[in-house]
Amino acid sequence: MTTPLFRRRGLAALCLVAAPLAGAAETDDSVTETALRLDPLVVSATLAPRTTSESLASVTVLDEAALRRQDPTAITDILRAQPGVDVTTNGSFGKTSSIFLRGTGSESTLLMIDGIRLRSATAGGPAWQFLEPRMFERVEVVRGPRGSLYGADAVGGVVQLFTPEGQGGPSPSITLGGGSFDSRRASASLSGSEGGTRYAFSASHFATEGTEVVEGEGDKGYDNTTGFARLSHTFADGAEVGVLALRARGNTEFVGGDSDFVQQVAGLYGELPVTDAWTSRLTLSEARDESDNTDAFGDSVIDTRTHTARWENTLALGPHELVAGAEYSEDEVTGTTAFTETKRDNVAAFAQALMDFSPFSVQAGLRHDDNEAFGEEVTGSLALGYDLDDHHTLRASYGTAFRAPTFNELYWPGFGNPDLDPERSETVELGLRGQFGKGFWDLAVYRTEVDDLIANTLVDGRFAPFNVDQARIRGVELATGAEVLDWTLRAALSYVDPEDRETGNRLVRRASRSLRLDADRTLGDWTLGGSLIAQGQRYNDAANDERLPGFGIVNLRAGWQFAPLWSTRLTLENVLDRDVVTARDFSGRDYLNAGRAAFLSVRFGE
Repeated sequence: MTTPLFRRRGLAALCLVAAPLAGAAETDDSVTETALRLDPLVVSATLAPRTTSESLASVTVLDEAALRRQDPTAITDILRAQPGVDVTTNGSFGKTSSIFLRGTGSESTLLMIDGIRLRSATAGGPAWQFLEPRMFERVEVVRGPRGSLYGADAVGGVVQLFTPEGQGGPSPSITLGGGSFDSRRASASLSGSEGGTRYAFSASHFATEGTEVVEGEGDKGYDNTTGFARLSHTFADGAEVGVLALRARGNTEFVGGDSDFVQQVAGLYGELPVTDAWTSRLTLSEARDESDNTDAFGDSVIDTRTHTARWENTLALGPHELVAGAEYSEDEVTGTTAFTETKRDNVAAFAQALMDFSPFSVQAGLRHDDNEAFGEEVTGSLALGYDLDDHHTLRASYGTAFRAPTFNELYWPGFGNPDLDPERSETVELGLRGQFGKGFWDLAVYRTEVDDLIANTLVDGRFAPFNVDQARIRGVELATGAEVLDWTLRAALSYVDPEDRETGNRLVRRASRSLRLDADRTLGDWTLGGSLIAQGQRYNDAANDERLPGFGIVNLRAGWQFAPLWSTRLTLENVLDRDVVTARDFSGRDYLNAGRAAFLSVRFGE
């Protein structure tokens, strides 16, 4: 992707350790490199490259270094308890997982891979549990509504995963490892660039005998094989074309059965600098979510596919920038379930203005969606920023969003309600960010009102999804980080109050309080680190009768570069062997997460 005009200002710092940082001597290059790590460029928040401080949004970036250090077995492991992020799982290793952003439902958290939306059109939310972390080099988490940019389902925010693009000479790597629960891991990759051509290829396999999902039901295994390919070329005039594809397939066992799954995204794009100030980009993509299930009810297949054409234009107007475009998408469902409707399309137009009146900045967006199934929706956003000084930026924002009813909610035989309206939300947020030379801190308070919540309930003698509920979600988030001496430090503290306005009860399976601390240190050829993750209680039911206790876990890690291009890494998860339960089944039995576990890997490559 070509890089539109953007401003780079502000170096990052942590106010709590400002005094010792001020005395640290650094070269200009070292300070710049540190600043870009602590105040990195993000694209998910505004569709155009902005530093986190310039984005006027609450953003968390997990870069390649963080992913490598923590070496998670699931993408949810590194997302858990990040600012505003809550994770629930029906067990470990490929079992159903949900991501709640700022107290909204899992269906209200939008997942994208390299700009391609991935979800199940029938269930609503994406299958987070099947995403192989080693395929990605970067994660961006944008908290707050982004309906004006992405349309449906970006109520709580957006999680975008980025795959490698390839740069420099050929860079091969091979990793082999294994550990607890008879787990085996292997991956290989090759990336690089030659002239204007960039390439990246990778493959991985993970398999485990698993652990008990429900007590007394035996271990439930999981295996996942993922492949990825990306190829792009930039011409002399700045035009660029590219293609990418990622496919994961495997099997996961659960109580009473198992499921073969496929998760896939594929895309083709072309980008053209029409003038020095105008860049136009067209992307054609397909996303697929397939499951072939065997359980007590027999065999079933559900295959959902989304085809999308998106045209995006970026126009630089001096210090200002305009992004505008159109999007067409079609959802299609096939399988053994006889849905009354199997297709729906959506046509959208959107525009966003990014204006810089230093020290003021303004961002305004508007989007119109026309959906074949549930009609028209208009969403908008407005964000204001003010630089209090060279180190502090105050921001305020307002945004609307909506969640689209799923195929299950609309058309499931004998259950669906084709008259459903989308859930609609309004969010206000106030934030303050501090950026210095070697650290940062970010404080945000927000309030979200959700109308027409879709709930399964009995109305006029019929149990089905209806628009009946309202919710109010209030929260506070504090994120901070620093790089000092040889330490990389991160901390996140979140409080959320997700309330059902009709009953006054907390929305199900959301923890109100969470804390995450990450600390890593480099000692010559060694790296040592650890994470503390703590979350408060939650409720498994709408009546708040089934209380699930909070938990605190400690993860430790160590890496050793024992020869040129050779390294080994050891991770110890849940070292204190604490019980972690975030959900129960319909009969009241806890879904059990893995206890203490160890994983060792050896890597050849940079």
